[in-house]
Amino acid sequence: MVSKNKLKYIRSLELKKFRNEHKAFVAEGNKLVNDMLGIFESELIIAKPSWMAMQGDIPVEELLVAGEDDIRKASFLKNPQDVIAVFKLPAYDIHEVNPASELVLALDGVQDPGNLGTIIRLADWFGIAHIVCSLDTADAFAPKTVQATMGALARVKVHYTDLKSWLNGFSTQPVFLYGTFLEGESIYSKELTDTGVIIMGNEGNGIQPDIEAFISEKLWIPNYPRERETTESLNVAIATAIVCSEFRRKNHKKPPYITYTEGFSKD
Repeated sequence: MVSKNKLKYIRSLELKKFRNEHKAFVAEGNKLVNDMLGIFESELIIAKPSWMAMQGDIPVEELLVAGEDDIRKASFLKNPQDVIAVFKLPAYDIHEVNPASELVLALDGVQDPGNLGTIIRLADWFGIAHIVCSLDTADAFAPKTVQATMGALARVKVHYTDLKSWLNGFSTQPVFLYGTFLEGESIYSKELTDTGVIIMGNEGNGIQPDIEAFISEKLWIPNYPRERETTESLNVAIATAIVCSEFRRKNHKKPPYITYTEGFSKD
């Protein structure tokens, strides 16, 4: 049985102020916890015996056997699973982010935890190692966001900073700064690089004017057909998926031919 104090501690981490105070966050579920073990330092795990029996050596400071009732009381999910873990917040160095040599995502005021979690998952899928967030972007380590990442948070580093100051640091460097706008150039005809910063804006207001001022490459995702009246805009996570996919498609290097099937040639 897990003590009331332990359960209270886990539940307190739903709030950002307590996550910051304790420098910790919560992850739930067999796959999610397993993905994060060994990547983030774990201070507490409560789990059913059935989950523990499937594990080898578990790298955690404190491991507690939990019953169904304990899991239900501690969980933030409608349908709790077998394990809940408390991990220590990572300390990332934003200076390791180098858009001159890699593709980086930047988020300007993305508010919805589900959208943020999906974007982190997309970054993982498209091989983007760093996401730089404005200070008013949703918290990547909130329970809803963590769950929405489906484990991608273990492979994508999320940084928080004054986005305007960070972008200003590239004003004298040859770094491409991309953003999506209704008046931009079609992403399907635009030449795209495999390095730089892709900036995605707030769900309702888009990219702020003071951030827009830094953007040199304005992109537009065209609707189809052009003459048909359509929805006002795309969900920011869906737009991010389209943009990242197009960047990777245009910069994909096909492997060279090694052998040829008889009767066919590379021509």
